[in-house]
Amino acid sequence: MIAEPPKLLVLSSLFPSPAQPGAGVFVRERMFRVAKHLPLVVLAPQAWFPFQGLIRRFRPHFRPPAPSFEVMDGIEVHRPRFLCFPGVWKRTDGMFMAIGCFLTARRVVRRHRLNLLDVHFGYPDGYAGILLKRWLRIPMVLTLRGKEERQARMDVGGVLRKAVLGADRLVTVSDALRQVALQFGADDRKITVIGNGVDLDKFRSIPRLTARSQFGLPTNARILVSVGTLVERKGFHRVLDCMPALRERHPDLHLLIVGGAGPEGDIGPRLRAQTQSLGLGGCVHFLGAFPPDQLHVPLSAADVFVLATSYEGWANVFLEAMSCGLPVVTTRVGGNSEVVCDPSVGTVVEFGDAEALIEAIDAAVVRAWDHEAIIRYAQSNGWERRIRVLVHVLQDALAEAPEGAKPVPVTGRSGGFND
Repeated sequence: MIAEPPKLLVLSSLFPSPAQPGAGVFVRERMFRVAKHLPLVVLAPQAWFPFQGLIRRFRPHFRPPAPSFEVMDGIEVHRPRFLCFPGVWKRTDGMFMAIGCFLTARRVVRRHRLNLLDVHFGYPDGYAGILLKRWLRIPMVLTLRGKEERQARMDVGGVLRKAVLGADRLVTVSDALRQVALQFGADDRKITVIGNGVDLDKFRSIPRLTARSQFGLPTNARILVSVGTLVERKGFHRVLDCMPALRERHPDLHLLIVGGAGPEGDIGPRLRAQTQSLGLGGCVHFLGAFPPDQLHVPLSAADVFVLATSYEGWANVFLEAMSCGLPVVTTRVGGNSEVVCDPSVGTVVEFGDAEALIEAIDAAVVRAWDHEAIIRYAQSNGWERRIRVLVHVLQDALAEAPEGAKPVPVTGRSGGFND
């Protein structure tokens, strides 16, 4: 008897939309590649609160509305709303997410005969996932992506632990997150570490002078670049604090800050004020957000990539920078040292050690790096290698699920993917 192939219901509250095209790009990049091998539908629940329109008057980027349904690259993306109170009662988010998703999830599961739930992020998505798994009688694979390391330290009510232990299989994007799962008591045999990959077609360097000319940058300057949403944890402010000392050693040093507001907020105004207070107005350049297929341009303009982040799961942007030949300087948090795992591709310093960060950047801008070796390392981390492993994990999760955890067959017209 031929085993039934997985047909996925992908659950991730962080997923690109017209309102937030950069949100959860790494989830889309992975799962749309999986879609070349396995059919899937995306469920991207949107947090909702009755008065959030009033909040947007003061915080324009707060929960921007997205269409409730769209088709992206031929794949259905459904965005049901769920009740989520801003800043309070976070312990209820997972339950309300499951309730808000249930009717849509049941409809698409029946229509497309979906048989496996693929959930991203431990909480609230993972907790919502274990409820949907129970209600829909469908096995679940949970991917831990970075927030969980921090959430584990304040897991009120054990909701994250329940999500981790309730999954049939676990995927973690780094070994650091695997350790988080093990601390909760997860079975190591059910955990697979699969880091994010890099799109080798999008991230290829262009000539440095060509890239610099697009931004009016000096042709012979030393240039740092830092990329991410303009939020506290990405650490742009920490890099700015290093700049005066670095400029004393390298008067021609410039910093490119690439990014905009994200789901976690926007500290752009604060960063610009910090830049002015440090007297860095002429050498720090805020370039705004770039779509993924254009990000290689500012990366190609730089000499060194820097990210002084406070936590990450597996930062795709490191491999994206390396694909353009850039060495990386970053902090020892989450899975950073697993990506920047060799001195030939960059340097990892202890988080919070400002002097170590200054010294690492100083050394990086004067070192003669083997840029081709850095590119080869990035190429060895292309998406296709990751996807092959992931497809096997998804197949195994469905094959190993007990019969009682599988959806009840639906009689009549299938409503399949080709209807």
